[in-house]
Amino acid sequence: MIGSVLGALVYVIDLALGIYVLIVIVSALISWVNPDPYNPIVRFLRSVTEPVFYRVRKTLPFVMLGGFDLSPIVVILGIYFIRELLRQLTFRVIAPMPF
Repeated sequence: MIGSVLGALVYVIDLALGIYVLIVIVSALISWVNPDPYNPIVRFLRSVTEPVFYRVRKTLPFVMLGGFDLSPIVVILGIYFIRELLRQLTFRVIAPMPF
């Protein structure tokens, strides 16, 4: 019972993180062009991603490299790390290895 609930919870978190990765990618791609800042889609993307990008830029100042903002790459790598960690922890809780 607990394993199935935990598995479902991890699945939902993994799905949300996967959707956020797509949002980060779209936000990074849109930043290459000069979008209309009053467009509702652009405003949504910026409001969802900029707080995270700001924290990454503040914590790791080297992500601004020669005018290029590498914070989306750092965020995506961090999300993939968290997703893999969740999968490994879930696997160990649901199907523990006998010793």
